[in-house]
Amino acid sequence: MNREYLRWYSPRLHRDMELLIFGHSGAKVLMFPTREGRFFEYEQLGLVASLADKVNAGQLQLFCVEGLANETFYNRHSHPVDRLRRHVAFEDYILNEVLPLMASRNGHDCTIVQGCSLGAYQAASLVFRHPHLFRKLVAFSGRYDLTLQVESFGDLLDGHYDDDVYFHTPSHFLPGLNGGSQLDSLRHVEVVLAIGAEDPFVDNNRHLARLLSEKGVGYQLHLWDGRAHRGSAWRKMAALYI
Repeated sequence: MNREYLRWYSPRLHRDMELLIFGHSGAKVLMFPTREGRFFEYEQLGLVASLADKVNAGQLQLFCVEGLANETFYNRHSHPVDRLRRHVAFEDYILNEVLPLMASRNGHDCTIVQGCSLGAYQAASLVFRHPHLFRKLVAFSGRYDLTLQVESFGDLLDGHYDDDVYFHTPSHFLPGLNGGSQLDSLRHVEVVLAIGAEDPFVDNNRHLARLLSEKGVGYQLHLWDGRAHRGSAWRKMAALYI
C-alpha cells in the first residue's frame, strides 16, 4: 500500500499541519480523527488495514488529517467564542488547503468524508454546510449537537450561543434549510450514520436522522450492539460502510 507523509505550514492556522495519504487512486476519503486522535490514529487503530483491499485495488485513497480538538472545542482555557473561531479556521484549512491538495493528487470525482466520535461531528458539519463538494458522509459514534449535556458529557461551549454556534451545529441549522442550492446539493449526498444502541448520543443520531428525513435527504442509520465506541467496532464499520 502506498503511504505518504506530508507536513506544511498552514497560513490559516499559523502552525505546521501533518497528514497521511494511503493509496494511489479511487474515491478520495477525507478522514477526521477522534477527540484525542492524531493524523496517524486510523493507522494505529487498524481502520486503514480494514480498508486495505479497497485501497490496494485502487478503489479508495485515504487522506488522514489532524483534528485539533485540544485547540478548538476541548480547549477549556479559551473562551467559547475563541474555541469556535479556531474551529472555523480549521475548517478553512480543510476547505482551502487540504481539499485542493486532494484534487491535485487525485482527479476522481467522488470525495467521501468520514469521522469517528468528534471527528464524526467535524465530518458532518463540513458536509452539511458545503454539500456541493462531497458525494458521501460516513460518520461513526457521532455527536451532532455540541451544546447537549448527556451523562458525563457537557456542553462544549459552556452555555454560549450565537449565530456561529447555530450554523456549526447540524441539528440546529438543518430545520432552517428550506429549498435553495444547499438543500438541493445535500439531497444528492449519501449519508451513513453508525452508532452503538447504548451510546449516550444515540438519541441525537435518531434526531438528526428525523431532520434529514423531513428535508427529503436520504440516509442510513445503523445501530450496533452496546456502545460500539471503540476501534474494534469502527474497523468493522469502516469495512462495511466506506
